[in-house]
Amino acid sequence: MPADATTVPVDAWIDPARAYALFAEEPDSFWLDAGPDARTGWSWMGTGTVADPAAVRAVPVSREPGALAPSGPFPCGWVGWIGYERGAADAGAPVASDGPLPAERWMRVDTVVAFDHAARRVWVTGREPAAVAARLRALPEPAPRTPPAAGAVAAARVGAREYADLIRSCRAAIRRGDAYLLCLTTRFSVSGEIDPVSAHAALRAASPSHHGALIRTGDVALISASPERFLEASDGLVRTHPIKGTRPRGATAQEDAARISDLRADPKERAENVMIVDLMRNDLARVCDPATVTVERLWDVETYATVHQLVSTIAGRVRPGTTVGDLWTAAFPAGSMTGAPKLSAMTILHGLERSARGAFSGCFGWVGDDGRLDLAMTIRTIVTHPGGAYVSAGGGITWASVPEAEVAEVALKASTPLRAIGAELPSDWAQPGQVT
Repeated sequence: MPADATTVPVDAWIDPARAYALFAEEPDSFWLDAGPDARTGWSWMGTGTVADPAAVRAVPVSREPGALAPSGPFPCGWVGWIGYERGAADAGAPVASDGPLPAERWMRVDTVVAFDHAARRVWVTGREPAAVAARLRALPEPAPRTPPAAGAVAAARVGAREYADLIRSCRAAIRRGDAYLLCLTTRFSVSGEIDPVSAHAALRAASPSHHGALIRTGDVALISASPERFLEASDGLVRTHPIKGTRPRGATAQEDAARISDLRADPKERAENVMIVDLMRNDLARVCDPATVTVERLWDVETYATVHQLVSTIAGRVRPGTTVGDLWTAAFPAGSMTGAPKLSAMTILHGLERSARGAFSGCFGWVGDDGRLDLAMTIRTIVTHPGGAYVSAGGGITWASVPEAEVAEVALKASTPLRAIGAELPSDWAQPGQVT
């Protein structure tokens, strides 16, 4: 943020979907979204300049309690993402290249509009915030974006049967004792020029989430409806919220209730979740006082537009001198996207997947100058680039995994982001019950 930046309130509530028109054509811009019709939390949008990731890593993690500014917990700092390979390589795992696509990208924010959904207040921070506020007030209601043309069929990195065979290979590695949980993933690609703003509007409407995002840097955009909050830090406390366990939404309230009950009681899902809880407790203890690392909730079910998810929360108090880079070294990539033991899992998965994950299963969000941060897992995400886009999905494999069910879970997770860019799953993935 410029040294002469100031903050002003906007004298009326403005819906973020309307406000984003101010930044939609900027080459380096962001919208971190609490979701349509949100009544809690914050959304942020604005512009920035591509920055050196080393500056982000050097920030000391917030330790001292302090009152929030009226404009919220993120008045200034950085917005961006880290791809999976960056973290895996730092942890000593073998990685593949994702070609010209950036493995990490951060922008130093120069203008930010903050939306306090609970108080229905809007704030602008920047060099000329009053001018930005005036432009926001003058914006018309947004015109509907043309939805992506339907009918394209995504190209699968591997077929559904091959993915089922990879699941069996994971189970074989678990049987040998090389790992006890492996998060196997794959990618679906779509060719053609894809408008990231239209894709974001479609994904936001179909799969609203408390950690949605549209982050554009040059000719690459990350569009997400992530349900998984990876790391948050404030006043010396760090929390992580791993998700392991998924069920599709039911057609009726009774079906929903039955699926939630089944998810809560499923021994495989509970075991998978608690394995990652134990792993994340260990990760946080590397930068926190171990006596402060606690499990605040275990096996809670969170419900979203298309799925129910089994979620836990682990927290700890960071030691003095801990930087954002230290925290990432300890905890990234997230155990929910690797498996356990982490290094062994990443090494095995590199041999099975044989391709880069890219931005997928990394993390995105904001890091403040004061050491506060809020990062989400890069799942339920579209990455657009010149000539196309990709959507990835995966699932945790344990000894109790059934290949057909795991293939169906990947298809469920990938289908909504693909539809947001006008694409469908290949026929073998669209009928996972036929996998043998």
